[in-house]
Amino acid sequence: MLENSFEANVRDYTKLIHIYGKQKLLQKAEDAFAAMKGRGFPCDQVMLTAMMDMYSKAGDLTHAKEIFGEIVLLGLPLDKRAYGSMIMAYIRADMLQEAEDLIKEMEDQQMFAGKEVYKALLRAYSYRGDSDGAHRIFDAIQFAGIVPDTKLCALLVNAYCLSNRIDEAVCVIRNMRSAGVKPCDKCIALVLGAYEKVSMLKTALEFLTELEENGVSIGQEPSELLAAWFRKLGVVHEVEQ
Repeated sequence: MLENSFEANVRDYTKLIHIYGKQKLLQKAEDAFAAMKGRGFPCDQVMLTAMMDMYSKAGDLTHAKEIFGEIVLLGLPLDKRAYGSMIMAYIRADMLQEAEDLIKEMEDQQMFAGKEVYKALLRAYSYRGDSDGAHRIFDAIQFAGIVPDTKLCALLVNAYCLSNRIDEAVCVIRNMRSAGVKPCDKCIALVLGAYEKVSMLKTALEFLTELEENGVSIGQEPSELLAAWFRKLGVVHEVEQ
């Protein structure tokens, strides 16, 4: 790279920085970036995005924001990857509102993040038990033209269960059935766990009956959860069944 005869260009440096970033060798990547600038090469959007993606994955929000701001300042276009890297940096820093603001900024430009970015933000809201935030991102996923799969639905169900909005969680499962998406054992177990917390055994059994009547078989995880619940109640015969 340092030999003049090699005639290194910006893309060569971009690839080198990308490799260093994947190996988490941030200092080497920064040295390569400085060497590139020292040789008079202009920083283009692809190079800066590679640097921002590296900082994002390293959890360095400050530097990721600096690079993002530099792209904007230079008047370079912000593409799907640049936005995605910055959104992930905010998610890793647990700044979910800022991440969501960038999702909306993209939508205003008729641009949409990748499925994994939406999933990461939905997961973050879900694990927080923020059902309103999870619902907004679930809507954004569909607005982006992404068909929700079982895993995405399970994250929304989890958010509702953690916030004690069991009726909405059950509604999500019913919508899954209507859309031809088979409710997974995890979804069913989450709802059962939520019912157990509020001691609503009768309603839980009605929920399971409704599923079975609609052709949804109850798998191992929810069955074990139900058996453990019966044991706590001292109902041995039902556990055997």
